[in-house]
Amino acid sequence: MRTSRRDFIKTSAVAGAGFLVASGNFRKQARASALESIAVAGVGVGGKGGGDITHAGYYGKVVALCDVDKNTLQGKQKEFPDAKTFVDYRDLYAEMMDKIDAVTVGTPDHMHAIITAAAIKAGKHVYTQKPLTRTIYEARWLGELAKKYGVCTQMGNQGSVDDGLRKTAAQYRAGVIGEVKEVHVWTNRPIWPQEKNRTMTLEKFIAQVNAETDDEDERKELIEEKKKQIEAARKTVDWDAWIGVAPMREFWPGDYHSFKWRGWWDFGTGALGDMACHNVNMIFKAVDLRNPTSVQAKSSGHDFDSFPASSVTEFEFPANDWRGPIKFVWYDASQTPPAELTGKYGFEKVDGGGGCFVVGTEGAGLGSDFRAEGGKKIAPIPEDQTEFVIAPIDEQGRADDARHKFEWFNAMWEGKPDLCWSIFPNHAGPLTETILLGNLSIWTASEGPGEKVEWDAKNLKVTNLADLKTPGVAELVKPVYQNGYDPIDELF
Repeated sequence: MRTSRRDFIKTSAVAGAGFLVASGNFRKQARASALESIAVAGVGVGGKGGGDITHAGYYGKVVALCDVDKNTLQGKQKEFPDAKTFVDYRDLYAEMMDKIDAVTVGTPDHMHAIITAAAIKAGKHVYTQKPLTRTIYEARWLGELAKKYGVCTQMGNQGSVDDGLRKTAAQYRAGVIGEVKEVHVWTNRPIWPQEKNRTMTLEKFIAQVNAETDDEDERKELIEEKKKQIEAARKTVDWDAWIGVAPMREFWPGDYHSFKWRGWWDFGTGALGDMACHNVNMIFKAVDLRNPTSVQAKSSGHDFDSFPASSVTEFEFPANDWRGPIKFVWYDASQTPPAELTGKYGFEKVDGGGGCFVVGTEGAGLGSDFRAEGGKKIAPIPEDQTEFVIAPIDEQGRADDARHKFEWFNAMWEGKPDLCWSIFPNHAGPLTETILLGNLSIWTASEGPGEKVEWDAKNLKVTNLADLKTPGVAELVKPVYQNGYDPIDELF
C-alpha cells in the first residue's frame, strides 16, 4: 500500500496542486521589500480581522480600512493613520477599488462571500477568514471565481504553514499507518452561547421585567436603562451594514456584535465552522477528505435560530482513484472518540480541547504520534520517501499567523496562486463545503438524532431532499441574499 500510494503521489496531478513537490524542497526566503508595493484594504478590522490586516501591513501598504463598528475603526486607524476609513465595504470598493491590489476579509461569516466575490470580480487578491463562507454554494462560488480571475487567495486557517502539520499530512498520505479508514476530530467549542430560545427583543425584555417585579417605578427604571443601553450601542455600530445579506432582526447589545454571532444560524457556522477548518485541515489535505456522499448528526437540540450546545456528526466519503472509503466523525463541546477505540492503540486519554485521531489498516495516529495496536510506536516514514511543500518564511522569522499571510503575499509576488496552501479552488473551498454539509445535517437534528442527508457533491444537491421532514435545508445549500444585495451568481 505504501509503495503504490507513493507512486501515485509522484505521478498524479494531485501533486501539482500545491501540496507535494520534489523531495528536498528548500525554504524560500522571499524578500519583504519586494512586496511593499502591494496596496491592501481590510474589511472587518476587529478581532481576527484586525490581526490579519496588521500582518498584511508587514508586507504591503495598508491604504483602506472598513468596519461597521466606529470604535474599532478608529482604533485600527491609529495603527495605519494614512489609511482611508469606511463603514460600508461597498463605499470602500466604489472609491478605492482602482487603488488597491488585495483585500483581507475578517467579518462575521455571513458576509464573507459577497465581500470576497466583489473583490475577486475586480481582479483583487483576497485573504478571507475561515470558514470561507456560511453556506455550501457560496464556497463553490468563490472557488470558481478565483479560478476564473486567476487571483491569489488564502483562507485564514493559519496553522497551515506549520512545518509539523505539513510533514504530518505527508506521512498519512504516504501510508505511515496504512490505508486510512476512519478519521475522528473534536473540539472544545462552542465557547460562546448556543442554545434554544436565545433571541432577545425589547418586547421580550419588557415582558420579563413585568413578570419579575410588581414595582412600577422599578419597571420603568429597568426599561429606560435598557433603552439607553441600546441607543448608546447603536451609535457606534451600523446595524444595517452589520446585518448585510442576512434577514433583518432587532439589534440587541452583546448578543450578536462583536463575538456571539458565531452561535446564530443566520450569521455564523457554529463549532464546526469555527474549528474544523483548523482541526480537519491536516487530514483533509492528506487523504482528500472531500465530496462526502452522506452525513448524519445528533445534537442536544436547537430551535433553527441558535446552534445546539453540542453535536456529533458522521460523514461517509467514497473511495477515490488512490484510496478506499473513509468514515469521518466530528465531535464538539469537548466530546471525544470512544475510549475503547483510542485505547486499542495505546492512547488511554485524549485532550478534550481538540485533536485528530486517524485509524488505518496498519495502525492509528493521534496527530503525529503513530502507533500499532497495543500502543507500539510506528516510526515515521523517512523524509526521502515522502514529499511535502514547506511554506516560505520572511526575513524576520515571524510566527505562523503572520507567516500565513506571507505565503499569500509570496504567491502575489510570484504571480502563482497555487503557492498558497489554503487556496480557494483546491483546498479552502472544498474543505468548507465538507464542513458546512455537516452543519446542514445538524440543522435536521433539532430534536436529537437528525435525518441522514444524501449528497451529490458535484451538483451541490441533497438527493433525498423530497424525503426529508426538516424544512429549510435548501437555504443552507444556497442562500437568498436579503436587503437589496446582488444575488449569488448561477454556477449550474
